[in-house]
Amino acid sequence: MSQQQRKAANLSLDEKLVTQARDLKINISRATEDGIARAVKAERERLWLIENAEAIRLENEYVEKHGLPLAKYRQF
Repeated sequence: MSQQQRKAANLSLDEKLVTQARDLKINISRATEDGIARAVKAERERLWLIENAEAIRLENEYVEKHGLPLAKYRQF
């Protein structure tokens, strides 16, 4: 994230948590950004699973009924 543009944001954080982070020399901005990035990734994954649930279900049904495609070529 070194070359990305930065945007100032006004946040309200738990006072005790901020104090602990500062005592531990944690970069609060970076830790906050990392936490938001993880939350965004998790939400995108959740939404992807919802959007693709039908295709996943159909693929699983196909494999149950017909087995894995090209299974006869597997080396394990």
